[in-house]
Parts: sequence; structure tokens; C-alpha cells
Amino acid sequence: MSTQVLRSDPASISFSSSSHLEVSSPQTRHALEIAARHLTELHPVVFPTETVYGLGALALNPSAASQIFSVKGRPPDNPLIVHVSSHDMLRSMLPSNFTIPKSYRALMKHFWPGPLTLLFPSDPSIVPSIITAGQSTVGIRMPSHPVARALITLTNAPIAAPSANSSGKPSPTAAEHVVRDLGDKVPVILDGGPCGVGLESTVIDGLSSDNTIRVLRPGGVTVEDIERALKEEAENGDSIPRVLVHRRDFRDAQLEASPTTPGMKYRHYSPSVPVTLLMTLSSPPEGVSSINANSYLSSLQNSIAKVGSTLKIGLLFLSDSRLGRLALPESSRLQWHRYDMGPSADPSVAARRLFDGLLTLDAEGVDMILIEEVVEKDEGLAIMNRAQKAAGELQWISF
Repeated sequence: MSTQVLRSDPASISFSSSSHLEVSSPQTRHALEIAARHLTELHPVVFPTETVYGLGALALNPSAASQIFSVKGRPPDNPLIVHVSSHDMLRSMLPSNFTIPKSYRALMKHFWPGPLTLLFPSDPSIVPSIITAGQSTVGIRMPSHPVARALITLTNAPIAAPSANSSGKPSPTAAEHVVRDLGDKVPVILDGGPCGVGLESTVIDGLSSDNTIRVLRPGGVTVEDIERALKEEAENGDSIPRVLVHRRDFRDAQLEASPTTPGMKYRHYSPSVPVTLLMTLSSPPEGVSSINANSYLSSLQNSIAKVGSTLKIGLLFLSDSRLGRLALPESSRLQWHRYDMGPSADPSVAARRLFDGLLTLDAEGVDMILIEEVVEKDEGLAIMNRAQKAAGELQWISF
């Protein structure tokens, strides 16, 4: 299959109302129409969102949705998130007797369109089981990226879209990432430039009756953002829902065995080379020792004999951290490939750069990648969620 990479200018797209689309660029309009036609003909296409690039297909057509799994090599028990372009489209997917909870209305007011996925009850007569992996809920979000919203609007149908990468690999945040990975497996890639958030959407479940919001996957909307929005929208006498983060605040073995949302069961975000997460901030668990940073980095030279030539090491670091400022050991057979994730005070920069860093270093042919730990606050929680899933090893470091 020959893939068309079609430039789509987000700045040329606007919505004069919630669903009335206007596109000032003829080139972009043509690209969107080509992609929409492929979708309606049941072919998958790649498009940008504010989080990562998505591999899209008609969500309510099982034949179309099945192609997502074959292109990605995705396990069938890994559910898909559905993208909508309007509240009317959302309502068309929900059971007729379902009332949207007040907490959801508050979060939708603040974060839709945007990188927030909400779990809703799934009506199997509307949503195919291939989308939900047989679960009773379906994850739905309304993307804020103009190209994504325009494509859904033109197609006039909900679009299921996981990240546009081979299953288990880092998610793409630029069109060139998709080209390198999926190659000619899709007919169309809409190139809308780099993604602004760089990590997948936050997924929450607020359907329980215990007045909690459970964060199943941290992402582009932070826990702090969610808590502020719920507090702001609370009326006098309202009990503000507690926000609980999976694996930090609660565990659910049944949920992990049969996940209701992507990213919970399988290893994700891993490039083709080994990844080690350097724990430079937290204390090691009991029985585990830390190693001095200089000693650890120098010890990596012992791996040269294993590769038989120059050892190429990729390092994702924070620009103002002690590790980032550390002088790296030099050797004629040791080559460092550094990738700056930005300042520690602004984790949104590191969130935007994490996947690009992994994919860039992988493309540069490094033999291993080291990722520096970040504080699990704001976007840092989502960064560490992805870094821990990408890493095959954790190493505690002291200075």
C-alpha cells in the first residue's frame, strides 16, 4: 500500500459553532476530505490529536475497527477509546436512560474539547464489543486538535483511535514517527505538525456510587487540574468527589486483568533497545541499594565488550538536574546521545518531549536508553507512568 502524507494546517480550521466546520485552506480541506472518504470506505487513517497521533477507524463498524488491531498488532482484549466532535455525537453513543453525572458535566465543561477520556456505560446494541473488549463501559473523549475535530465532523461518525504505532512501542507525536513505524500500512497520514501535549489522554472512571473519581491512566489533564475543576464547580452543600489514582491510591486486580481502558495490562512505550529508568529522586525500597551516579555511568563501559564496538547510550535528562549537569565519562568506544527533556520546574515540557526523545534516540541507533526520574506532580505523574512501563530496569542513583 502506498501511503499519502497530507499536510493539514490546524490554523486554517475553525468552528463557528459546536459543529459548524470552516476550513480556509483548500489544501487542508482536500486532505481532510480524502481522509474522511477512506474512513467511510472502512479504511484506517492516521491523524493528529493534541495528545499523540491516532490510528483511526469508524468506531461503530466492527469491520473497520478490526483493522486497527491488525495494523497495530494490538491484543484483542485491549479496549479502544472513541473520539467524538460534539456533545450530540456523544449522546448518540450512550444508553437512552443514562444521565451524565454532575462530576462529568463539571469535567467536560473544563476539559472538553481536550485530553480527557471519560468512561461511560456501553450499550452493546450501539458500540461493538471489539471496541470495549467485551467490557460494560466505553472510553470517550472530544479532542481539541482542530484537524482531529474537523476529520470527525466531516466523517460525521465517532472514530476509534489508539496511538498510531506498533503495539508496545512509544506513541508518535509527529507524522515522521508514524512513517518510520507503520510505513505503508495505512493509506493516509494527516500531518498536522507536532502534538502539543505529547502524552495520551487522562482516563477517569466516575461511574461508581461512592463519590470518587478514579484516574485509571494519568495523562494530559493532571490530577491537580481535575481536583481544582471539581472544587470550582461544587455548589453549596455539595460533597466534592475524591480523586484516586490507580496504583498510587488504590489497586484493583480484576481491573488490571480485564482493563476497561488502554495502557493498563500490557507493556507499552518501549523502543527497540533496553530502557533503564534512573531513580535519582526517590529512596530505594528496602533491600535495594543505590549506586553513585559517576560509578554507575562509568560501569556502563563494561557493556562495550558485549556489543563488540562503540557503545551508544541515549540519555533523556532534565536540563537543570544534577544528572543533567554531570560530566559524562568519556571513552573512544563510548558515545553519548543526549536528549534534553527541559527544566524540572515545568514538567509539561518533559511530557511533550518524552516520546519524541525515545523515538529520536532509537532512530539514532543507540544500544540503550537511560531516562531520568521526574517528580510525580502535575504532568510528572503521567511521565513516570509511561517511563516505568517503557523501562525494563529501575536503577536507584545517588550523588
